[in-house]
Amino acid sequence: MVFTPPAWVPELPFDPPDSIPLHEFWSSERYGRQPLARSRNPYTCGVTGKTYTATEMTERYQLLARSLSKRLGWRANEETPWDKVVGLFSLNSIDFMMSTFAVHRLSGIVTPANAMYSAAELEHQLKSSGAKALITCIPLLETALKATRACNIPDDKVFIIRLPGKFDPVPFKSLDDLIDEARLFPELEPLIWSKGQGARQVAYLCYSSGTSGLPKAVMIAHRNVIANMMQLRWHEDPGRRMKGVETQVQLGLLPFSHIYGLVVTAQAGTYRGDEVIVLPKFELTALLEVIQGFKVQFMHIVPPIVIQMLRNPQICAKYDLSSLRFVYTGAAPLGAETHEEMVKAFPFLQVGQGYGMTETSTVITSTGENDVVVGTSGSLASGCRAKLIGEDGHEITEYDKRGELWVQSPSVTLGYLNNEKATSEAYVWDQDGRWMRTGDVAIVTKAPSGHEHISVVDRLKELIKVKGHQVAPAELEAHLLSHPDVNDCTVIPVLDEGSGEVPKAFVVKSAMAASRPDNEVAREINKWVEDHKARYKWLKGGIEFIDVIPKSPSGKILRRLLKDKEREKRRAKGAKL
Repeated sequence: MVFTPPAWVPELPFDPPDSIPLHEFWSSERYGRQPLARSRNPYTCGVTGKTYTATEMTERYQLLARSLSKRLGWRANEETPWDKVVGLFSLNSIDFMMSTFAVHRLSGIVTPANAMYSAAELEHQLKSSGAKALITCIPLLETALKATRACNIPDDKVFIIRLPGKFDPVPFKSLDDLIDEARLFPELEPLIWSKGQGARQVAYLCYSSGTSGLPKAVMIAHRNVIANMMQLRWHEDPGRRMKGVETQVQLGLLPFSHIYGLVVTAQAGTYRGDEVIVLPKFELTALLEVIQGFKVQFMHIVPPIVIQMLRNPQICAKYDLSSLRFVYTGAAPLGAETHEEMVKAFPFLQVGQGYGMTETSTVITSTGENDVVVGTSGSLASGCRAKLIGEDGHEITEYDKRGELWVQSPSVTLGYLNNEKATSEAYVWDQDGRWMRTGDVAIVTKAPSGHEHISVVDRLKELIKVKGHQVAPAELEAHLLSHPDVNDCTVIPVLDEGSGEVPKAFVVKSAMAASRPDNEVAREINKWVEDHKARYKWLKGGIEFIDVIPKSPSGKILRRLLKDKEREKRRAKGAKL
């Protein structure tokens, strides 16, 4: 059974254009963007208040492209895009998106890198992408230079985005320097693109974290991002109209190097005329000051930030947060209890979730302000289709039944760079066309409104196979978190003689349980599970108490790290792995 968007989701007013680059789509009123006269300034620094109009930003990326052309020897209509790959390794800045558009103006490719990367991780990305230059910032410069020098990228091809704050001078050209010198250079020739080039040509090489091994480079075409910008705009329009909102002030805190921040916040929001208040990193009081000072109405954040707000009510109470209308979370699931707790703590706002992947660039399902259902990731966006595939390989045709989520969308990307095996496994064809196998386990439910909502409940690769049964770690984790002795937790599979895989829990004790003996708390938690869950879901692998559950910056639990440690412990004891 193929699922489609509900009736309230508008169809796209025109097909996403396939013969223009991203910067032209973003800049021009010909393609449905909010008219410039009615648009807010797209990016404003949340630290200094510095800002540019959309027209000024367009001028800046055109000038930066001239300078990069001169310094790197690149021509807009010569060489291939793969000869013009630029790494972007920086904290958020009002010039982040401008720099990507400058590279696209030269028909080049940008590969954004996680600002948390070590030199070795950055080196892997620069080498595998074939980057010829790097844009970075002073706080990350030391790490950046270790990587560029290991990749034989010359120092004169390393450029600096200026961030707010005082930094010691460095012998590298800043983007402002390049823009200033470009005023003396002639204008670039117009880009000449053929029909369909935007659907074939890579705009971004973004690295998907996956569940194991080195990250894979996802090839994201210009049209993929254009499509998702359109999908997000028209999906959210009914809810915004209901609230009488034409343009709004958004928060730009999520890393623009991550697909969520790059597409959803930094591009889709500004395409519809919103203003994004840019913060280089998360710090709770700085976030609260920005909400109050700039009257932020809409926040794209991740669950760990929601948790921080809930755990610090006294700090939050010092600020006027009443401008907030909607808090939107993604990148990791937000539990129903946390959702309800957030609304209770801040009754003037709504909370919604979305779901997407780097490989779908980005959002597939999203919550509209007109149709919020606690615990779901909302409904399919315009132009998206989905189906669920059961363990037996057959399509699931009923509601509330688990299966792997397969999706179709004009935003689904081209595949993985230099990895045909991974591409053929994830991007598959059947009688209904090309599908992206997400590897996520989902259910489709019918909301009280009568509309279909999708909830992602687990990762396919994370399921624990216990004597013919499948145990979802997320289900057990949600149950454990409802116990008063549990502050945080995760569940992984371990091998048990005669049983195969069994669940093991790693638990962070709550404050009320911190001083009690481990064996006593473990006994109570085990009884809690055994009283409420089927026998095959019992924690036969044991309970281990730890100080913190390892998570990525976006809030995804890094079960792989705990699995690796568990294997090492068992190997040291001579146990079966």
